[in-house]
Amino acid sequence: MILYWLTSYFIGTFLTAWWIGKWKKTDLTKMRSGNLGARNAGAVLGKTAFLLTFLGDALKGVLILYIGFYYHFSFEVIAIGGLLGIVGHMFPFWLHFKGGKGIATFIGVALVLDPSLFGVMAICFVLVIALLRSATLSMSIAFSAYAILCWIVPTFSHLSPLSIAILLILYRHRLDILESWNARWWKSTK
Repeated sequence: MILYWLTSYFIGTFLTAWWIGKWKKTDLTKMRSGNLGARNAGAVLGKTAFLLTFLGDALKGVLILYIGFYYHFSFEVIAIGGLLGIVGHMFPFWLHFKGGKGIATFIGVALVLDPSLFGVMAICFVLVIALLRSATLSMSIAFSAYAILCWIVPTFSHLSPLSIAILLILYRHRLDILESWNARWWKSTK
């Protein structure tokens, strides 16, 4: 079990954006936001880089889960593996703990662990974005709803380790959330 968790973290540290940047001879850590996630890869290198990075980061989350399923670990152990994969993505030891913001890896993990709760989060995102017209604020509200449901609905309690991942993701997005909130507030006062 401990070996599985360590492996989960190490798999998480495989940053797709870093490898795509190397392939394109571009150091994404020095471009735009410096983030090694799909959004920055797409902004610097285009839509194909965004798509490849998103898929690569989501699929490593799926791989972590399937390793846990293969060894018949409990859902709680596998959820912790998913959490550690997301932590590895966000804080890779070999890049001085400066990685991506964790959304794509979280999506891969959350979709496979419980598609129904992922669906609730997706519906929440769509409804909120229709109201607020802000992807960042909609993401933060939908992710928060996911975390809350993990704690208050017994059916989803085995997913509670992912609420820690959500707190980390929201922390990493705090400046984006504040910027979007301020832009939304100023827009509504005019």
